[in-house]
Amino acid sequence: MKPNDLLLRCYANKEGNQWQAFCIDFGLAAQGDTFKEVKEKLNAMIREYLYDALVGEDKVYADQLLKRKAPFKQIATYYYYVAMYRSGVFKNGLHKLFKEAMPLVPQHLTHG
Repeated sequence: MKPNDLLLRCYANKEGNQWQAFCIDFGLAAQGDTFKEVKEKLNAMIREYLYDALVGEDKVYADQLLKRKAPFKQIATYYYYVAMYRSGVFKNGLHKLFKEAMPLVPQHLTHG
């Protein structure tokens, strides 16, 4: 496994008053009022997803779950954002690229 395999590709954009964030490596999505909130929600979803896939009740499906990708449209949007950032087009702060580190030890989140 290469170090880059531990970084999950994500992007976020603002639609109206809401932020949307997507993890294209697992096909996960979250919504929130601020970029910080949506990023935290997506990170929690990633941790919960990995926990369920590796040690939780879905571990019998781990091989499938860990290879699940986002729909083509979300993957294409991610790479469009990459191109726009590299060309200097996205400067308005309404589109963001980020990477989330895959937790090395899956931890179950407590809710409450």
